[in-house]
Amino acid sequence: MLRHEFQPGRLIVGVFLTAAGIAYAGDAGGLWETEWFAVIPIMVTGLFLAAVTASMTRAIRRRRRPGARPDGTS
Repeated sequence: MLRHEFQPGRLIVGVFLTAAGIAYAGDAGGLWETEWFAVIPIMVTGLFLAAVTASMTRAIRRRRRPGARPDGTS
């Protein structure tokens, strides 16, 4: 099996998409009522946190990359 690079930003997006899906699944199953606009704050928050996490991950990996110059140029 090929190994791939761990991307925490995608993990965060997946968690928030799952939460949105659970909210609508509960509404479809009759467990609770979910308004149509209730998922918008969940998705916006998830995308924002994922963007921040991906930016931080990229900066950390760029700094730790072997052969990187101290001034940040490649």
